[in-house]
Amino acid sequence: MAARVERGEFPGIVTLVARGDDVRVDAIGSTAFGGGTPMTRDTIFRIASMTKPVLAAATMILVEDDVIDLEEPIHRLLPELAGQQVLARIDGPLDETVPARRPVTIEDLLTFRLGFGTITEPSFNPPYPIVEAAESLGLVLGRPDPRTPHDPDEWMRRFGTLPLMAQPGERWMYNVGTLVLGVLLARAADQPLGDLLRERLFDPLGMPETGFWLPAGRAAQLPAYYTTDEGTGKLAEVTNTPPEIWSSPPVFPSGSGGLVSTVDEFHTFARMLLRRGVHGGTRLLSEKSVELMTTNRLSPEEITTGGVLLGGAGWGLGMAVTVEAEEPATTAGQYGWAGGYGTDWFTDPHEDLIAIAMTQVSDFLWSGGLDEFRRLSYA
Repeated sequence: MAARVERGEFPGIVTLVARGDDVRVDAIGSTAFGGGTPMTRDTIFRIASMTKPVLAAATMILVEDDVIDLEEPIHRLLPELAGQQVLARIDGPLDETVPARRPVTIEDLLTFRLGFGTITEPSFNPPYPIVEAAESLGLVLGRPDPRTPHDPDEWMRRFGTLPLMAQPGERWMYNVGTLVLGVLLARAADQPLGDLLRERLFDPLGMPETGFWLPAGRAAQLPAYYTTDEGTGKLAEVTNTPPEIWSSPPVFPSGSGGLVSTVDEFHTFARMLLRRGVHGGTRLLSEKSVELMTTNRLSPEEITTGGVLLGGAGWGLGMAVTVEAEEPATTAGQYGWAGGYGTDWFTDPHEDLIAIAMTQVSDFLWSGGLDEFRRLSYA
C-alpha cells in the first residue's frame, strides 16, 4: 500500500487487519495530494455505502423489538408508496404501466429487490424516461453527492410519484432500497434516523464519531476526495460535498451512503457481527439476526442481475456475501461491502478475519489496490 501511495495512486490510506484479538493498523501517506496532514489511526472518512450494513443492523434491532417485520408491506409506514404501478418495460414511457404482482416488503428494501435502483445494463443509468424523471425530481438515487435538497417526507412524496422499474422480487437493483429504508426506520422508531443509530448502535458500541455529521473542527479534518476526471484521465479533486457540509446534520440522512467513521470504530461494528451480535459481553443483535444479515438471500438468477456491482457474489441484508470460494479465501461466506469514496470492509468468519481499508480516492476500488489489499490481508 505504501508503494501505491508513493506512485501517486492515492495520497494516503489507513488499513486495519484483525484476526481475533490481534489487530494491526497502518496509516500511510497524507490526507491530500501536495499537502494535507499525515494520515493517522483516527483520521475520519466518508464511508459511503459501508453505511448500508449499519442500516441493516438497525433494521434487525427494530425487528427484534417487534416494531417492524421483514415480511410486512412497506406502505404501512410509507403510505406515499401505496399503489405504485410497475413500468411495462424499463425503457418505456412512464404512463405505460402494469399493476405490481405483490407489495414491496421491508426485506425487499434490504435485499435491493424492491423493483427500483441502479440500472447496470446496457450502461449505468442510461437516459431512459424513468432515469430522467428521477433526476428531475432531485432524488439523488445514485452517487451520494451533490446531496438531495429534500427532507425525508418530501423525498418520499416525490419518489411515490414514480412507477417501479421492475416487479418486486424480480431482480437485484442497487442503492434505492436503503434510501427508502432509512425513511421507514425513522418513522417506525418515531425519531430521526441519526438519533436511532446513535441510541441503538453507536453509543452501545462506543462509536462516538460515527454519524451523519461532525463538529466543525473535526469535519475540517476530512481528507480530500478524488476520482479520475473522464476528460483528462487523471485524478482530480471533487468538491461537491466539501468538509463544511459535514459540519451540520443533513436535510436527508442517507441510509445508503451518508455516514462518516474511523477505521477503529467501523472495526468495532464489524467485530460485533463476527461475534454474532455480542459486544463487550452485551448482546446487541440476536444470532438469528446476524445469520440473516450475513447469509446470501438471492437466487442464482437474481445474482446475475447484479452485473458488475455484485460480480458474482450474493447479497444478504445490507451487504454482499460470497457464494463460491474466491482466492485467496478457501471457503465461501465472506461478507462485507465497499464505499464509493474509496473504502472497503470484509469479514471472513472461517478465518476469524476482519480487514478494512480507508482512502478517499474512488479509483482504489478498481485500480488494483483493493484486490491487492484483500490478498495481502490473508498473507
